[in-house]
Amino acid sequence: MSPSRPRVTPLASVVLALVLTAAATACSGQDGAGTDSKNTPGTAGGTGTGGTTSPAVRLSWSSCPAPTAAQGGGKAPGKGWECARLPVPLDYDQPDGKKIELALIRTKARDQHRRIGSLVFNFGGPGGSGVATLPALADGYGTLRDRYDLVSFDPRGVGESAGVTCQSDRELDASLQTDATPDDDAELRTLLDENKKAVDACAKNSGTVLPHVGTVDAARDMDRIRASLGDEKLNYFGISYGTELGGVYAHLYPKNVGRAVLDAVVDPTQDPLQGGIGQAKGFQLALDDYLKDCSSGGASAGLGGARCSSLDDITALLKRLDATPLPTYGSRKLTQDEAVNGIAAALYSKDTWRYLTVGLREAIDKGTGNTLLLLFDSISGRSPDGRYSNLQAANRAISCADAEQRYTVDDVRQHLPEFRAASPVFGESAAWSMLSCTGWPVKGRWKTPDVTAAGAPPILVVGNAGDPATPVAGARAMAGRLGKGVGVVLTVQGEGHGTYGVSSCATKAVNAHLLDGKVPADGTTCGG
Repeated sequence: MSPSRPRVTPLASVVLALVLTAAATACSGQDGAGTDSKNTPGTAGGTGTGGTTSPAVRLSWSSCPAPTAAQGGGKAPGKGWECARLPVPLDYDQPDGKKIELALIRTKARDQHRRIGSLVFNFGGPGGSGVATLPALADGYGTLRDRYDLVSFDPRGVGESAGVTCQSDRELDASLQTDATPDDDAELRTLLDENKKAVDACAKNSGTVLPHVGTVDAARDMDRIRASLGDEKLNYFGISYGTELGGVYAHLYPKNVGRAVLDAVVDPTQDPLQGGIGQAKGFQLALDDYLKDCSSGGASAGLGGARCSSLDDITALLKRLDATPLPTYGSRKLTQDEAVNGIAAALYSKDTWRYLTVGLREAIDKGTGNTLLLLFDSISGRSPDGRYSNLQAANRAISCADAEQRYTVDDVRQHLPEFRAASPVFGESAAWSMLSCTGWPVKGRWKTPDVTAAGAPPILVVGNAGDPATPVAGARAMAGRLGKGVGVVLTVQGEGHGTYGVSSCATKAVNAHLLDGKVPADGTTCGG
C-alpha cells in the first residue's frame, strides 16, 4: 500500500533493505547502436499508431552524482554508470513550447560483441526514481546486463525530472500523524483539512507541471528515450506501476515495441475503487500467508526468537493504536495508519516477513513502535535523517492526473462495508485513501487506461499468486486487454510483489524472452 493512494504501489523491497540495515545499527534479437558523448544516434524514430516519429536527441553521458534527496538520497553509483539529461516538451500539445529535462542513467552491456540494445526499466510507484533504483538492483539483473545496456529514468514529475513538490519534510511528518480512518466528525474534519493542505501545497509549488505528469505523457517520453538511445524498438522491463506505463506505451506505439516484460501487473480494467478493494484483498491474503508461515515455523519466525502473532493480536493492536499511538526511540509516535502501512511494507517480499514478526511483538509486548515505524518510513520515502523523497507527491500527482474519479465522503461511507469485508486490517485505510484526489486542481484523463496494442509483438505478462499489491488477476486482465497474440501470461505460485530474481522459473522465462525472443505458452503456470 501507499500512504497517499492504494491503487498502485512503490517497489519497496530495496528501500526496505537499506532502511532496515541502517536501523539495525541505530537500534542495535535486435541490433542497436548505443549512444554516448562521442556518438550521435541515428534517426531511429519508429512510428506508432498516430504515424508520428519521435526525434532522436544527442545525449551527453557523464559520471553520475549521488542521488538527490528528491530521488531518495544515497551514494553515487560509481564506475560503470553514466547519467544524462533529455529535453522533452512539458506539453506535448505544444511540442515547440516549454521544455523539461528527464534524468537518465545507464550502464553499458558487458559483452559488446553480443549486445542486443538497450533495456529500459520502470520499477513502479508511480513516483519511484529509476535513477536511484537501477544501480541498487543491477546485480540482480546480471544475466541481462551481459547483453543489454541497462537504462532507467526518473519519469516526469519524479525525482530530478521536473519533480513535483508539495509539503515540506516537517509538514509531511505532521500530516502523516493524522488519523486516516476517522471515527467521528471531528476526526473527519481534521482529515479533510489535512488533505486540502496537501492538495493546495501541490498546486502552489508545482501547478505548472501537474497537468502534464500523467502516464500518457510518460509513455511519450519513453519513445523519445528510445529514439535518443539509438534503438529502433523499445526493449522494456516494467514492474508494478511500470506495467501500466508499459501497457499504455504499447497502445500508443505498438510498432515500436521490442522485447517487453510486465511483472507484478496493475489491472487496467479496474477503476481506483475496484483497485483499492482488490488491493485490500491482496494484502490480507499475503498477511494470512505470512501468519501461516510464521505459525508453522517458517522463515518469518526465525529472527531474534520473536514469537508469532495472530490476526486477533494484530487487529487488537491496531484498535489500541487508534486511541493511543506508541512511542518510538525518537520524538515521533507510531499511529494506527502508520502501523497498517508498515505491516503492508513488510509483505512486499517474503524476505522481509521476519522483520514483521519482530515489529509486531515489539509493539504488542514492549509497547514501542520502532520497527513498524521504520517499515512505514520505507514505503513513504522517508530516509533515516528525516528527509522525504518526492515519492508521495509524485504518486498523488501522477495518479490524479490519470484517473478522472473524484470520490466523496459519502462514496467512502457507502463502500466501507466492502473494504472491511475485503480486509479487517487494510480495508478501512484503503477506503479513506480514495479521497486523496478530492479537490485536485487538474482533471484526470481516463476511467481506466487503454492498453489495447494490436500489431505489437508478444509481451510477457507475469503474475504472482501471492502478490499483495497487484493481485494475480491483473496479469490476466492486462493480457486480455493487450490483445490476442500480444499478451502472454505466465502465472507463478509464489509470494511477494514481483517475480524476477525470486522465482527461478519466472527468471528463466524472462531471460529467454529478453535474450532469445522466446515466450512460454500462454497460460503457463510454474512454482515460486
